[in-house]
Amino acid sequence: MHLPEAPRPKRIIVAISGASGATYGVRLLQVLRELGNVQIHLTVSDAGLLNLQQERDMNRVQVDALADVVHPVRDIGAAIASGSFQCDGMVVAPCSMRTLAAVALGLSDNLISRAADVMLKERRRLILMVRETPLNLAHLRNMTSVTEMGGIVFPPVPSFYHRPQSMDDMVDHTVSRVVDLLGLPQAQAPRWQGLEPKSD
Repeated sequence: MHLPEAPRPKRIIVAISGASGATYGVRLLQVLRELGNVQIHLTVSDAGLLNLQQERDMNRVQVDALADVVHPVRDIGAAIASGSFQCDGMVVAPCSMRTLAAVALGLSDNLISRAADVMLKERRRLILMVRETPLNLAHLRNMTSVTEMGGIVFPPVPSFYHRPQSMDDMVDHTVSRVVDLLGLPQAQAPRWQGLEPKSD
């Protein structure tokens, strides 16, 4: 008698590339880990590691410890480079303009852009937390291309309607919206309940 397979945990790929904002990637890893029943696959570019060191005082061992499976960015033969690898979503947090361009053009020149290309061709959820300002025309056109292919361009723009009290509050609110887009539960940020009536 053939028994049905046990349901696998959600699989999420997190990539950290070389844009400022490494804290978004770190916090996303922490939140996904807190959820449980999420298998986290991580890949970090060389420039991403430099930013982790500069902005978070984190080394590779510390960031790798936040994931279940770590894939070297040059390992183009990794499991996440194949469409046969069942995956529920990928987030590049932060996403540099170089990585955005590679995804927009389908270059697949490292594991981040290859895994992102797989997400697009398999019609799976891809979220790029692009970090740059101001934006030039090449940036905007690349964002349009990724959007037309089904990806989600998600600049980590802070909101203020929830009255954040710290930078951590702003990061958590942004990360919670990304977790929402992945279809996972989140408790880091309260949901908007509408404007409260003002007393006269």
